[in-house]
Amino acid sequence: MAMLHSWRHLDLVLRYSYGSLIMARSIGLKCKKQSKLDWQRPFCATNYARGQHFATTKMMNRVEGREVTNTDEDAVCPVSIIENTSHRDGSIYRRCNDFLTLYRITDRGETRLEPMALSEPTNCQPNREKCIRHLPKPMMQIFSLTLGKIPIERDSVELYGYMAVRDDQDLLLNYIVNRSRDEAILLQKDSLIEMTGPKRGISMVSSVLVEFDMRIKNGDREEDDLQLIDGMIDYSELRTPCWPPFTYRINGDCGAVDMTVARILCGVEATIEVFISEVHAQEGVRLSLSSFVFVSDSEEEEIQLFNGIVGESSGLRYAVAVFEDTWMHLKFKVGKNNDLKDDAERCIPIEVNTHGCVSKKVNFDLASMSVKVTWSTLTNQIPAWISGIDFNTM
Repeated sequence: MAMLHSWRHLDLVLRYSYGSLIMARSIGLKCKKQSKLDWQRPFCATNYARGQHFATTKMMNRVEGREVTNTDEDAVCPVSIIENTSHRDGSIYRRCNDFLTLYRITDRGETRLEPMALSEPTNCQPNREKCIRHLPKPMMQIFSLTLGKIPIERDSVELYGYMAVRDDQDLLLNYIVNRSRDEAILLQKDSLIEMTGPKRGISMVSSVLVEFDMRIKNGDREEDDLQLIDGMIDYSELRTPCWPPFTYRINGDCGAVDMTVARILCGVEATIEVFISEVHAQEGVRLSLSSFVFVSDSEEEEIQLFNGIVGESSGLRYAVAVFEDTWMHLKFKVGKNNDLKDDAERCIPIEVNTHGCVSKKVNFDLASMSVKVTWSTLTNQIPAWISGIDFNTM
């Protein structure tokens, strides 16, 4: 693999990348028909690089096979899947595209970076409380995934597959959802898709690729299964909204997934760990866990982390992006069944820091548990895609 061999080229690379994106953004300004949604759409650098300028107000509905026009009142905004990035036919592995090559999409490994990398640093300046060495960075936060559309003839579907992101930290797959066919979940239209990731915080210093291959079970044989969504999209750090979180629709052959996302401009990674020490019910208890985080200095948004049955001595872990110098609120609900009126509820406020951790006890009549939140900024490093550039060819 070609490695970065001269620091004097670094400024050239960053200015070249940034300048190309600004140029494409300027092209968008010349569109005659602009809506407020135009500036909230993710910018697909690869499409502009190929000279394919998609209309900003019209998109193709692949489920119903017709063209639709967005208005400012639309709840969701369709997003373009990068051309020829299907997993099912293998085209994603045959793409000869500089942008995708930089992101090493043929490498199928999971991210090797762990969360909490800088939770206990020893080189803060001037000290940990006023550290200016490990500063917050732009981060992506996915607030929810929703099953936006399913085949008309079905009331519910069994869904499996994966969605993962690739960022500039190491370019490897950081799974948001990852379910095998045997672990397919039964969902109805507009149901939340449980997110089991990300493993660590998502950097958004540069563009983030979102890769997915999600399918619907259709009988006993995998080859008969229906494709929900398949391909890749890229979210530009220049075009993804910081506030409010915005919902994008990923249309597929047999349905759609709605993803609500925002760019946390001054982001800190919060790793939330919950340990259930006692359960006073033989069949277990139902636990609902949500995190309310600030996406700006004044607006709070919910991330549903878990909703299911837990037993004694079980644990959960999640990584979320939070805005610096704000508060995060963790909401716990515990009950015996799905009847919300029987649930007991606790809300725990936790002040956001850049380093360190805080632990709290959370006790209910039905269960006892503890929660630990560990704070960390993302590591300071050259974006991983730069190490893949051979500067001798520039």
